Amino acid sequence: MITETEIRSAKILIVDDQESNILLLEHMLAVAQYTSVSSTTHPEEVYELHRQNNYDLILLDLMMAGMDGFQVLKALKEIEKDGYLSVLVITANPASKLHALEAGARDFISKPFDVTEVLARVRNLLEVRLLHQQAYSYAKSQEFMALHDPLTGLANRRLLTERVSQAIIHAKRNKTSMAVVYLDLDGFRQINNTLGHDLGDLLLKTVAARLVMAVRQEDTVARLGGDEFVVAMPHVNGAGGISLAAEKIIQSLSEPYAIGGHEVRVTGSAGIGLFPDSGADVKTLLKNADMALLKAKQAGKNTYFIAERKK
Repeated sequence: MITETEIRSAKILIVDDQESNILLLEHMLAVAQYTSVSSTTHPEEVYELHRQNNYDLILLDLMMAGMDGFQVLKALKEIEKDGYLSVLVITANPASKLHALEAGARDFISKPFDVTEVLARVRNLLEVRLLHQQAYSYAKSQEFMALHDPLTGLANRRLLTERVSQAIIHAKRNKTSMAVVYLDLDGFRQINNTLGHDLGDLLLKTVAARLVMAVRQEDTVARLGGDEFVVAMPHVNGAGGISLAAEKIIQSLSEPYAIGGHEVRVTGSAGIGLFPDSGADVKTLLKNADMALLKAKQAGKNTYFIAERKK
């Protein structure tokens, strides 16, 4: 549902090389209580203006010197973010209307202006645009929720599986290595039981943030549930490279945490699955990394093990 306040505060850009036309349209929109109206007499600026401001509606004159409205429409199509380009063209030539609609305009208004018609078409297009944005945002949020852990915002198992699969394909093609680091917090259950689940959740969020900071931008950090995390690293320099990465991760997790007025200390244990040595598919790689994690736990925790090479 779109409110009148949202419609009246929508961002509008008027593009016309005649200052008098701009002033007339600005007056109409101001009287109708539209509060966010910009304008330009330079059509070559529209691309950059829309890229920066993502206008909800562009009122675009077709016949302008230097760069006409059709050229502006073509340029705008390249940067429209959500697939709905809301442009209301202005023309005094009836023959241009169909051409403009075919070029991507959503509607048109004729010169000389009829105030009632202009305001009706502006309002209708804005409502459609805002409804489209609402639906688009909802779809994106649902997509995010389907692929991410609701507590930490990290990748979930589904997204992790996709990323590891892609990394394996790339590594096979290029005859390189990739790795997964399977992590578990040492002592988390005791903290959860002592301080409560709310502070336990806050600790998990802080751990997640540390993990993201400890790895590269190309790496994927995922939470599988509880205090289990996995880092997928698509490009590693063999066992030596992944060992350095694991040491950095474990060190970052061992620093004290300030949680709800408490200083909390936990450490991390890790098991590493290295492609192709530890497995040639996602399931095997994660399974062997999990087994290596168990060895790290048995060895005294706060350390890592690399899964044994397949025979």
